[in-house]
This record gives sequence, structure tokens and C-alpha cells, in this order.
Amino acid sequence: MSAQQLNLDTIANNLANSSTTGFRQLRLQFQDMLYQNMVTPGAAQSENTVSAGLQIGLGTKSAATEVINTQGSLNETDNEYDLAIEGNGFFQIQRPDGTTAYTRAGQFHLNGEGTMVTTDGDTLIPTITVPSNATKVTITEYGVVNATISGQTTGSQLGQIQLATFPNAGGLENIGSNLMQQTTSSGDAITGNPGGAEGLGTLQQGYLENSNVDVVTEFVQMVLAQRAYESNSKVIKAADEMYSQVNTMAQ
Repeated sequence: MSAQQLNLDTIANNLANSSTTGFRQLRLQFQDMLYQNMVTPGAAQSENTVSAGLQIGLGTKSAATEVINTQGSLNETDNEYDLAIEGNGFFQIQRPDGTTAYTRAGQFHLNGEGTMVTTDGDTLIPTITVPSNATKVTITEYGVVNATISGQTTGSQLGQIQLATFPNAGGLENIGSNLMQQTTSSGDAITGNPGGAEGLGTLQQGYLENSNVDVVTEFVQMVLAQRAYESNSKVIKAADEMYSQVNTMAQ
């Protein structure tokens, strides 16, 4: 019952973030617990026979939370600083403490110095600074940032956006605010240009990636978890009634 309660908590978090840009669905994984061996499998019963064993399972437990890294649908915004990754990869973000975090949420804007930052003001890595006299900014699918500068006939290249990928992206740790950080399980970040040889995806300017949570599927999983919880509670009630009957017989 405790494991199913954690399952419901995970499903509730998925549903709560079904509209969160770049959110990655979480799925709880279960493991069976230790077994009580009444008769050890393979034990000799007689000279010519071997027991198949008699084991009593001691239930289930939650083992891990798996991050589902399927692609979310793209939503057109027409904001020139909104970016969506189509394929593998994460944006690199510098946090206030100097560490690097990773996100799929490309809701960028300019701060007071013209630097591209997240909604929380954290800087995109590598740093892209747009001059105050820029009239138009274009970002190619390969991450090249160009700007049309007032008074100039030719465009200026402002920088190159790079993405990061991991040997095991499912091992990243969620830290809130649409950010993740690398762990021993995820492995070290591998950086490169969008659409490059590292298998990184491409960028789509003027789009945002929606959450990859399927609301209908989550509701189905919620009903299944609820039924499993109810079934376990009925087992406990039935066992209690059986013990009560035994106690009555003993009296």
C-alpha cells in the first residue's frame, strides 16, 4: 500500500506538470522484496526427489523513479528568443552558485545587459549577448545566433548555442525550476553544436517544447494504482477476519 501511495504521488506530479514547458514524465519502478523460504528450492525431499521449494513473498517496494525522455510536441509562440530542441540534448544553464544545470525549457529572454537568460535570470551557456541596437535576431537550427544591427547592411554573428547530452539521460536529477543536474548515474555531459556528430537534436526558433506527459495515460495509471491500493487493503481486512475467526475457535 505504501508503494502504491508513492506511485499516486508520482502520477499526481506528472499531471500537475502536464502544462510545464519541457517537463519530462516520471515513472515509478517497483521491486519485489525478500522471500521467506519455508522449503528451500532444490532441497532433497527423499533419495530421488528434489523440492520445488516453498517461498512466501514479503511484498513490494519502490525502487527508483525513471525519467521518460520522449519528445514532447512543439508549440509555436513566434517569440524570437523561445527555443525548442527537436531531438536529443539539453540547454546548459549557469546557476547563481556557478554550477551548470540542464533543461529542455527554452523560454529565454534578455536581461538588462542584453544577455540571454532563463525566466529565473540564469545565464544560457555559452553566453549570448544581443546589442541594444539589434533590430532582429535569428537562430538557425544548428544554433548559430545572428542579428541585424541598426545602421549596418550586413548581419552580425553573435555566438553559437551548444547543447549537452549524457550517456544515461534518465539518470539526471530534477532540482526544480525546470532544471536538472548531472549525477554519477547520468555520466558526464557531452557538449556539441545542435545537429552535430554527437547525435544532438536541432533548434527551432519561435517554438517551445510541451511536456511529454500524456494526461489520458496518467489517468489510466491513476485508476490502476487506486485499484491496487484497494485490493491490498482488502487483503489486510480478509487476513484480519481470518485471524479473528481462529481466535474465536481457540476460545
